[in-house]
Amino acid sequence: MPGVRTGPEVVAHRGASAARAEHTLGAYEEALQQGADALECDVRVTRDGHLVCVHDRRVDRTSTGRGVVSELTLGAMSRLDFAQWHHELPDSADDLVFEPRASAPLGASRRSVLTFDALLGLVREHPKPVRLFVETKHPVRYAGLVESKLTAALVRHGLAEPVAKDDSPVVMMSFSGAAVRRFRAEAPKVPTVLLFDRPPRAARAGELPHYADLAGPSIRMLRTDPGFAERVARRGRDTYCWTVDDPADVALCRRAGVRFVATNAPAATREHLTAR
Repeated sequence: MPGVRTGPEVVAHRGASAARAEHTLGAYEEALQQGADALECDVRVTRDGHLVCVHDRRVDRTSTGRGVVSELTLGAMSRLDFAQWHHELPDSADDLVFEPRASAPLGASRRSVLTFDALLGLVREHPKPVRLFVETKHPVRYAGLVESKLTAALVRHGLAEPVAKDDSPVVMMSFSGAAVRRFRAEAPKVPTVLLFDRPPRAARAGELPHYADLAGPSIRMLRTDPGFAERVARRGRDTYCWTVDDPADVALCRRAGVRFVATNAPAATREHLTAR
């Protein structure tokens, strides 16, 4: 998959989540406005079988409600406000003149829980190609269901059989090797990323399991082992690094040859990448 590139591609982590509430439609619209090359989302399955973009097992942190995603229906989640914004006072009193972007008034569709189908719709309607990195969350109540639901959604949208993996508009990711392996069996043409903070023993040398197309180290791991991405590249694979916001970390990823950097602030990260 490695090819000629000028630098890492910028992936908006949960949307432009430094500016707007994570996993909301507004966060992803903001990411596209900031020029992100790709978007990242986490998916879970509701009680009635819908894929929703929620990171945590529970909705308590990111919404006005309480409860476990797998125990809530989509209808119940749709009545919650997921655009709550927790921010400190600005550094300058001048900033109080303007409402912070993330707490600006938003329509109901931009405050509600975001379904995976709606996010796919946003990506497909964008005038420029945008890749979508989808992380299936584990452990979950129904092992394997989230991967099956993801595969079904991709089939429904005509995205399960890209011509080539490097051209695929969707990439599947997980920290669970079993989840990546399950997805590979169901959708073998869609590229996959094995995420890790500490790599499996074989991966330390740059060798990935057969079911993973890309390595997904944390930025913390890359700081301690900056040569990791190069070892992966020597074996014909690329690296997706998460979550990269600090300018020094952005520079490290560029030097290390990382292909994709997941960041909460796409515009700022791109600015750091292009700075000389």
